Amino acid sequence: MGKLIEGFSTDSAGWQFMWIILVLGGAALGLGLERFIYIILKSAKGRKEFMKSIAGLLKADKIADAENFAKASTLPLGKCIYAVLSNRDKDRDGMERATDEVFLTEAPRINRYLGLMVTLANLATLTGLLGTIFGLILSFDAVANLPAAERPQALADGIAVAMGTTFMGLVVAVPLLALNGYFTMQSTRLIEEMEEKSLKVMNLL
Repeated sequence: MGKLIEGFSTDSAGWQFMWIILVLGGAALGLGLERFIYIILKSAKGRKEFMKSIAGLLKADKIADAENFAKASTLPLGKCIYAVLSNRDKDRDGMERATDEVFLTEAPRINRYLGLMVTLANLATLTGLLGTIFGLILSFDAVANLPAAERPQALADGIAVAMGTTFMGLVVAVPLLALNGYFTMQSTRLIEEMEEKSLKVMNLL
């Protein structure tokens, strides 16, 4: 681990790759935190309780109260339900058009930055690979050009650069891809639920 930390020193060969990967990791961490707040806390949390309340109001024929309740919700699902209820006096096509308009706004917000997270993971991996190639070049150069007494140390330094950058790239990329998969699964579930619940409310009306 000490050798890995030394790789960030400007005295170490290949330090540029280590810092680039670290910056990519910091950007990925920021995106992951933002997506967690928006998808999990702001868009997903409380939606089951919301639908139970809406269903109870509709079954009690309190449609106006259900509309006001949906209007006060900040959930994307709540906005879809409000679009249906606020256009209940129109025909089915009118309700569907209102719901589609909400979808065009909310779905991109839910999926935002997910593709960028994959890009950052790939960049971290490729930067690590680039550092690996750079380290191997240093090692081969040491074997070919340095005196015998200096070769072992130079060879070890080159291999350290190669392995260190690969390790650092994977440390950033693997958790980021796993996190992206989780967020993608949650966002897909949210969007499908928005469509499903909106359709059920339309049928109920």
